[in-house]
Amino acid sequence: MLGPVILAASRSDRMRRLISAAPVTKQVVDRFIPGETVTDIVPIIEDLTAKGLELTMDVVGEDITTPEQATAARDAYLALIDHLKGLELGEKVEMSVKLSMFGQALDGGHELALANVRPVVEAAAAIGTTVTLDAEDHTTLDSMFAIHEELRKDFPQTGCVIQAYLFRTEADARRLAESGSRVRLVKGAYKEPAEVAYQQKHEIDKAYVRILRILMEGEGYPMIGSHDPRLIAIAQELAHKAGRKLDEYEFQMLYGIRSEEHLRLAAEGHRMRVYTAYGTDWYGYFMRRLAEKPANLRFFLRSMVSKG
Repeated sequence: MLGPVILAASRSDRMRRLISAAPVTKQVVDRFIPGETVTDIVPIIEDLTAKGLELTMDVVGEDITTPEQATAARDAYLALIDHLKGLELGEKVEMSVKLSMFGQALDGGHELALANVRPVVEAAAAIGTTVTLDAEDHTTLDSMFAIHEELRKDFPQTGCVIQAYLFRTEADARRLAESGSRVRLVKGAYKEPAEVAYQQKHEIDKAYVRILRILMEGEGYPMIGSHDPRLIAIAQELAHKAGRKLDEYEFQMLYGIRSEEHLRLAAEGHRMRVYTAYGTDWYGYFMRRLAEKPANLRFFLRSMVSKG
């Protein structure tokens, strides 16, 4: 399986230098990351929302080694929110954050991450939108869920992400599927050991369906994070069986992947949210996109051959 190899490369400084220096890299990266600054990204936001799509914004950058970098990450999100205020799009554009960017892995990281993310959640609420806490590797999840629970005391609309490949996730889904909750279900994109996670695609797909059923039959708001046509069809069937209206769940897909499907689902009346990343520290995000799906890697390699 190439996924674990690519994920290992995402942590290699040598591979970072090699890939960053390739002439074709920027062209391919632009498929997934359409800008480096807030100024770059505003036209993208305006274009996608004009097409009936919604967005969740991610300021990329995960290699945080100092409290000052964590503060800078917080400030980058606050700058984004300041720009969104003028667009008056409300919940059509939310934020996704990785707590690692806010200092979670540093000494005293749990308290530091909570202190940094709270102003972002407050600012988002002030302009009529919200924040979703992304899931990272399994060692960070207890901290993430604790921060999520704390934030929801004042901002109940704060969302979180759960990953189908982890054994623990069915129990997490049952706990989270309550009134007012917002939960994004994804397959999972980190290299996890067999002691905590399913390793085979068919096992992950089965777990995804089981967990999605829990969310659809619960009282919260499910967010289906998948590009898999079969899982999208199953989600629609489960929503129908659960008696959910079209505005009582949503689909989420990555910017640059299956863009025509984004528009098709929106045209059918579904809420379709595009996960849109921007920023200069794109390497880790880009490598995970390659690891998640063989088609992404083939696209990159074809581009390197054709442009080399």
